[in-house]
Amino acid sequence: MVLKKKKEIQVDAFFLDHHQLEKLQRFSMTEEQNLASLLLHCAQLRNGIQQIQCIKQIMPLVKQMDQNSAGDPMVKACLDVLGETYFSLSGKNPLKKVLASSLNGLPGHLMVSAVQSFVCCLREELKTTDVYLYRKVLDNLASCMEDFSLGRACIKNLFEEVLQFLQKLLLDIQEENRKNHGNRIVQTQLMHDLLIAIKVSMMLIQKLQENIQGSLWKHNESFVWQSMCSLLKSSTNFLMDATLLQTVQTTSGLAVILFIRAMYEPVEELPSLISDLLLGTMEHSAVPAWFVRNCGALCTAELPDSVLLFLCHGALAMLDWKNGSMGENGEKLLLDIASVLLSLSSELKESSVATSLSRILAIWTNSALAALVSGSPDLKIKLNGNSDITGKLLEYIYTHWDHPLDAIRHQTKLIFKNLLRIHQTTIAGSNGKSDPFFARLIKHLLSLDWHVKGKYASLGCLVECVGTENILQLDRTIPVQILDVMNDQSLAPYASDLLETMFTNHKAHFTLSFQEGTWIDQWHDLWVSPLLVILCEGNHDQTTYIIDYYLPKLLKCSPDSLSYMIRILQASADANLGSCSTRGALGALMACLRTARAHGHLELSNILSSGLVSTECIKQGLVHQHNQVCIDALGLLCETHRTTEIVSLEEMQLIQFFMMYNLNSQSPSIRQQIVSLLRKLFCRIHESSQVLYKLEQNKTKQVLVENSTHMPPLRILQQYKDFMSSLCTRLFGVLFPGSSHPTRFSALSILESIAEIFSAPKGQAQVFQLDQEMDCARVQTLIQCFASTFEEVKILAFRLLMKLRDVALNLQDSENLDLLFQAAMDLSTSTKPYDCVTASYLLNFLVYHEGLQNSCLGKWLEHNSQMDENTSVSPVEKNTLAVIKLLLVNVEEEILQAKKCLLQAAASFPMYGRVHCIIGALKQLPFNNLTLVSEWKEMVTRLILMSYSLSAVVSPVVQSSSPEGLIPMDSDPESAGRLQMILHEIQPQDTNDYFMQAKILKEHCKEESEKLDQRPTKSICTEMRGKDRQACDVTAQMVLVCCWRSMKEVSLLLGTLCKLLPSQTTSEPSDALITVEQVKNIGDYFKHHLLQSRHRGAFELAYAGFVQLTEMLSRCNSESLHKMPEQWLSYVLEEIKSCDPSSTLCATRRSAGIPFYIQALLASEPKKSKTDLLKMTMKELISLAAPLNESLSVIPQVHALNILRALYRDTRLGENIVPYVADGIKASILGFMSPVWAVRNSSTLLFSALITRIFGVKRGKDENSKKNRMTGREFFSRFPSLYPFLLKQLEVVTNSLNSEAEELKIHPSLFLLLLILGRLYPSPMDGSHSALSTAPFVPFILRCGHSPVYRCREMSGRALVPFVMANEVPRTVLALLQGLPEPATHCMRQNTVHGTLLQVFHLLQSYLESNQFASLDFQQGLGDIITCMGTKLWLAKRLNPCLVTRAACLDILVMLSTHLEKFQKQGMQLLDFWEEMNSVISDSELMSGIPYSSAVPGLIQYLQSITKLVISVLSVTAGADIESCGSAAAKRMAKPSLSVAHLLHCEFHEVRLLALEAILLWLKQRNSKQIAEGRGGILCLLIDLEDTFLTMALKETNPQCFCKVLEILYNMDLKNVLPKTKCSIKMNPNELLTWSLNLADIPSSPERQTIALKFASKLIIHLLQTHEQISEEILKKWVQLIVYFCGDEQETEMLLAAAEVLKSITSFLLISEKLILGLSDTLGLWKCVILLLQNEDLVVRDAAAEVIQVALSEKKSNEGTEFAFRIVNAPMALDLAFGILCELLQRWGEVCAGVPILLEWLLGDSDLQRDGETPALEEDDSLFDKGEVNFWAEKLTHVRQLSKHLLHLISVTRLTLSDHGELTRLSRIALDQAQLIEHLLRALPLAPEFSRTPEFTRLAIQKERISVCLKILNLLKSDDTCRNENLEK
Repeated sequence: MVLKKKKEIQVDAFFLDHHQLEKLQRFSMTEEQNLASLLLHCAQLRNGIQQIQCIKQIMPLVKQMDQNSAGDPMVKACLDVLGETYFSLSGKNPLKKVLASSLNGLPGHLMVSAVQSFVCCLREELKTTDVYLYRKVLDNLASCMEDFSLGRACIKNLFEEVLQFLQKLLLDIQEENRKNHGNRIVQTQLMHDLLIAIKVSMMLIQKLQENIQGSLWKHNESFVWQSMCSLLKSSTNFLMDATLLQTVQTTSGLAVILFIRAMYEPVEELPSLISDLLLGTMEHSAVPAWFVRNCGALCTAELPDSVLLFLCHGALAMLDWKNGSMGENGEKLLLDIASVLLSLSSELKESSVATSLSRILAIWTNSALAALVSGSPDLKIKLNGNSDITGKLLEYIYTHWDHPLDAIRHQTKLIFKNLLRIHQTTIAGSNGKSDPFFARLIKHLLSLDWHVKGKYASLGCLVECVGTENILQLDRTIPVQILDVMNDQSLAPYASDLLETMFTNHKAHFTLSFQEGTWIDQWHDLWVSPLLVILCEGNHDQTTYIIDYYLPKLLKCSPDSLSYMIRILQASADANLGSCSTRGALGALMACLRTARAHGHLELSNILSSGLVSTECIKQGLVHQHNQVCIDALGLLCETHRTTEIVSLEEMQLIQFFMMYNLNSQSPSIRQQIVSLLRKLFCRIHESSQVLYKLEQNKTKQVLVENSTHMPPLRILQQYKDFMSSLCTRLFGVLFPGSSHPTRFSALSILESIAEIFSAPKGQAQVFQLDQEMDCARVQTLIQCFASTFEEVKILAFRLLMKLRDVALNLQDSENLDLLFQAAMDLSTSTKPYDCVTASYLLNFLVYHEGLQNSCLGKWLEHNSQMDENTSVSPVEKNTLAVIKLLLVNVEEEILQAKKCLLQAAASFPMYGRVHCIIGALKQLPFNNLTLVSEWKEMVTRLILMSYSLSAVVSPVVQSSSPEGLIPMDSDPESAGRLQMILHEIQPQDTNDYFMQAKILKEHCKEESEKLDQRPTKSICTEMRGKDRQACDVTAQMVLVCCWRSMKEVSLLLGTLCKLLPSQTTSEPSDALITVEQVKNIGDYFKHHLLQSRHRGAFELAYAGFVQLTEMLSRCNSESLHKMPEQWLSYVLEEIKSCDPSSTLCATRRSAGIPFYIQALLASEPKKSKTDLLKMTMKELISLAAPLNESLSVIPQVHALNILRALYRDTRLGENIVPYVADGIKASILGFMSPVWAVRNSSTLLFSALITRIFGVKRGKDENSKKNRMTGREFFSRFPSLYPFLLKQLEVVTNSLNSEAEELKIHPSLFLLLLILGRLYPSPMDGSHSALSTAPFVPFILRCGHSPVYRCREMSGRALVPFVMANEVPRTVLALLQGLPEPATHCMRQNTVHGTLLQVFHLLQSYLESNQFASLDFQQGLGDIITCMGTKLWLAKRLNPCLVTRAACLDILVMLSTHLEKFQKQGMQLLDFWEEMNSVISDSELMSGIPYSSAVPGLIQYLQSITKLVISVLSVTAGADIESCGSAAAKRMAKPSLSVAHLLHCEFHEVRLLALEAILLWLKQRNSKQIAEGRGGILCLLIDLEDTFLTMALKETNPQCFCKVLEILYNMDLKNVLPKTKCSIKMNPNELLTWSLNLADIPSSPERQTIALKFASKLIIHLLQTHEQISEEILKKWVQLIVYFCGDEQETEMLLAAAEVLKSITSFLLISEKLILGLSDTLGLWKCVILLLQNEDLVVRDAAAEVIQVALSEKKSNEGTEFAFRIVNAPMALDLAFGILCELLQRWGEVCAGVPILLEWLLGDSDLQRDGETPALEEDDSLFDKGEVNFWAEKLTHVRQLSKHLLHLISVTRLTLSDHGELTRLSRIALDQAQLIEHLLRALPLAPEFSRTPEFTRLAIQKERISVCLKILNLLKSDDTCRNENLEK
């Protein structure tokens, strides 16, 4: 259901001058309508639409006239007027088209006189001589030639005049363009005129060919011939002129070919002529003289690339390729064009040209298809799939199919599609499906990884050619593979498109091939079943994208599949409920139903009434633990195909239920989805109510009865009204004190939707209006939302108040108004940054009140009586002016104070708040229709001056060398002594001489300290006396915040003021509120600050204002302003180049504001322009960044590198920056070799930015994932200049790795080179066509493996992978292995060995992970590798003295071992390999004891590798497969040389840790039943290890190992563990319990504490279930521990452990029939559950909700049939928890004892006593205090739910406790607190909700808690009669 806005059509009416009117009046007749009176009537209408209706009546009238009317002067006069009108209308006016189509029906006898009239008018038009009026004439000429017979006849008559006019016009525009060189605005307009002129001249030749047919005009003297020559010459000049817009050049290319085609004879030789032009083989003697004269520029051998491109385009578009009309020459031209275009593709890299090239190639494929139909057999051979041209085109496709530009990717797909069609045409007749070309393509494409976007579109095209079935025969799992890819949003659209193509094609194939209905199950198995599995179990992203992209397409293709889906999902919905991370069958069902309903495949009422899905099921969906399931269930209710479908009562009730529990969602995306879905529901209510009103008016009740809605319309409308009213009550109800930000955001957004949708146009009946629901309290609630610390809440509240403005303002009395205004003024000068934002919204709201002037402002400002007299001024304008004036007066005074002492200003009246409020007030003023212009002009001038003076006060701080640490944080007198001195001596220390001269530190420091000693201490004003004479402490943070926020506000204010300059400065300058001079000054101000500020906050914010200014300048048509960015840019580049020591540019801090400055100037350049500024800047910067001359200064280089980094990162420059990427890479690699640290640092940053620019933003954590990579071919074809550069650099680097000399020589750029090369990957598509082969890199990368630097050897291993094709891997690996030394080799270089082993490792890893292991070649290759590896096993044994290389060799063996385990299942018998592994293990030090200390290099690495090998071999040998072989070798294998216990006793903890991790994994697999029955052998390895684990638990010293041991014990069966405690660790179970509880109690590491608590809890449950005795004290300690773990301040890990423990004890202790732990402890544990359900962390809440789910499922199994919730979210779980608790109190018979405890919970642990005693209500020091820590929990929600269930419990049990002592105590506490609260509330200042928000909120919450508690206490004390009355109340 999409909500669309209707588009308004604008039609401008035409007017006639008095002369024309007189002419018509002379002939018009009053009594009957004739043509003249109709036209007269038409001209008098003022509405264009009505005029259209009138014009349409002309023709019927004309057709009624008789044949003789042709000579009638009235008709002649009317035709004249029509002609004049036609030519006066603008081209875009619909009237022109209507007039033309009417006149097309003119009867023949009137045609001659009509043509005369129109020719007369056109002749007048052609007399135009003003260049700037040519456009109108061109538009008229164009419209005459478009479907307008009369117009065409005119042009035929005036053919020569039109030609002459066009010829003159082209020359005039060319001349005018030359005169206005540099004036971009005028030039742009001229370019567009020129473009239209060329198009019109082409239309003339194409549409009126008969005028130039025949040879009459083809002699040199004829006028037409000379005009044609002139047009050809001009077009050639435009084509060759690179300064023109690209569109003009392209069109000129078309024109040149068109004109040559019209003029050249003999026609047969035309293709050869164009071929010669393109190939540069033109001989002047062979062509006519006129051609050389007019197109001489094209006859050179070296035409520019772009000109060639446009000529190719011209030839393809303008010549006729069909029917073989051009013969053999035409075929040759076609092939020549292809070769020219393909050679250009490697040269043209600029994005716009590259896009054109791809489009022209696509046009070429279309032309080739057309030519093939009647082409020669030779052409078919040259264009079939195996031809050279097809090969090169495929190369182009593979290179560009992942191009960052959408347009190029789209064209690439078209080219591929057409290539397939071309091949099909060439093999017409033979069987396409078995064609080797297609077979090869499919094989290649399927072998690619799925992350290649181009793979999808290409496979889609192939499916259309060969059918889905043929592709599925190669691999049936393709649908599942593609669905797996869909968890990546960037791939999901491509994947879903391919799937759609496949399943649609497959369905069509089945429908044709099989009987109806027999095939559907097979189709479902392939396309629907995998989808359902993923929907139930897939991760969040994957399911979301599948539902968004795939499901709608599937249902559209096969709507009948829905019933199959519902059937399957319903069957498993009870068993598979889902969780917080998976949707389960219920979630999948909701998603399918929602999609189906939204796309019109089902009616909700039908499925509910038929019982297919129950209301309870939807209800369960609405509170599911998985957020997205709730949204889908809501979507099912809200989204429909028809927007007028009536909303049923059931739906409304379900929506109300949803609103109870889902408004407080922490996820912004969920909140937005809720708001948008409810918006759709409100639209439905609104639109269906309009239908119902109409029905009610027409009284057509029968229609409704037929529609089976038996309810009368008025009844439904009343339901709507009640529903909306209750919804609003709920939404205003949740805006209570202390409600969370998510709740407020959701409620306000929904209310805003309601206000927007139900805003009634006058006179329209409206089912509901929000303003009628508003009262004083609700308006107050909305105003209080301004006090929220979240700005989006303020924005929403403000927008809502603006929509309800009239009601809201009427409900404000003058006293309240006064209060709010006073509060706003106070907040505007608060030291808390978010207070001024509140002030701004308050003021913006108040200025709409008409009485503001009199009631509030009068007290503050002297009154201006003039303004009152002027009644035309809107109150908003008057009020805004007065408010800004007031703020300005205040801030000017404060600036004067700040000049005397900035510290006092920072502490008492930071000025930024006032300025922020001024900006806020300015933003909502309608500047285009102000009345008080002169007052505003004066105000703007004052504001600008104020900005400059404020900036002057604060800029020294933000421009100091070290603004952040400017003022000591300590407030003690000694350190504060420096304050004044620092403020006086602030001078930037990092000017350009920073690098030039070394500072002599000692003397410098001595001088400073002497200066300090001389200072009198009196002037220190750290402890300032504020206005109220209170001591206030100034911290560094305060001063800095005051200064940089003031700078921020000043920048934004100036940016806002700049926008007041009208873009058309030609209008009277007196109207403008700001002058050009002021704008220039503001520009200079920004320039100064961006180039001087040191504080990042300050220059980033100055940048925000500056961007507003530059955007305004680029749109402005004043030439002097328009040129300013260019001048500023040249100035700053000059200053950077000059590296003058006196320059104040900041050379540290990544050049501070300079990159921002240049970024703003370049980003404002119009996107459609030639981007000359960018080109000029990049050229300059790149020459500075990679200087050819070493002697140049370092500073310009550092600046250039920093600026380049900013530009490459700027997304607004888009693809325009890509042509400079290669140069940037070169600069960064060369800069890395600089001896100066600053250059190396900036080069590193630049390199990082470029890697992101080239390979995309890294989304995942995996460094080596296939995303963010590119094939070598794509990389080098996009950046061809990097190919020789990187190759050369690599050669230099490897030469420095001199293999003979042992000394360490490291080349600085080696690492960067390997980083880039490692980002590439091989593609099966890399063919032999490419000149950019990656083979030359391989030997160099292999040599990099010999580097003495460990990290470089590792990188070279990774970098080698992309350069070796998959089928080459076995050969390369064998070669590398054979190159390893033999055992006897002398002086072996271990670095080289290590590098080689790493390369083998990475190559093998990529090979084994590829999906080719099914093939025989693969198994053969692997066998060879294993055999060869066997000969080098000595490297893994003691013969090899180096532990590092031994570890590397072992890593290869581990990898082979784990992969071979998989292949064993496929029958590869590798017993010899396992025997060799056993021999390696037997030879290792693990067997014989380790003779080294841990300080030996590589020892730990080696031990970890050998341990991994042992574990791998153990898990293989424990498998059942080996023993079944029965051979001797197999029997030897089954007895491993090392046991698990041996590893656990190793002295090195790294070995123990690996062993423990493996054991834990095996245990978890066993517990989750993942180990199949046949693999039971693995568990044999764990038999009798319980003793070992218990002993380790007591003796283990390493914390990680200790935690793992405890976790293993926790995962083992306690029945096996406890019997062994006595003998192994001399403890009985109770002692073990005490030991583990003590562990959990000691605050060591959270990990250790959590696992200890979990183990202890498992023990306690086990002992209680086996009826063992546990002392009371231990149980108490355990409960206290759980309570401690649930504290709000605990780490998430501990909170989750507590939730897990609580879940495990739920059924046994929390909801048991009898109280096992006693009431207070059990309720203590329940309180923990309730605390966790309100934790801020969603993960913790979800874990706690599982406790409630366990309780609910137990309850359901005990009580049986009625519907119960099974899986719920935390807010619902909290409500249910209180309900379950009250039921349990009844079940245990503990109501009397339990209720007082629950009342204490209700009253809360009050901090009020403390608040009352301490002056806690004073202003807090912290600058950014945000009140409560937990942003999610809402105390009042918890209070309201608990009180609801308590009241229910009391009414059910009829409980009274009148003489209960506990109650008396509670009453006393509650009454005392109530009094205290009243006292504290009275003590707060006026409008405390704004000035003291946190305290006010806290008191308001406590007040409600106490009143609820007192209400319940009174109930309990009263007797029955009173009680019933109270309950009723």
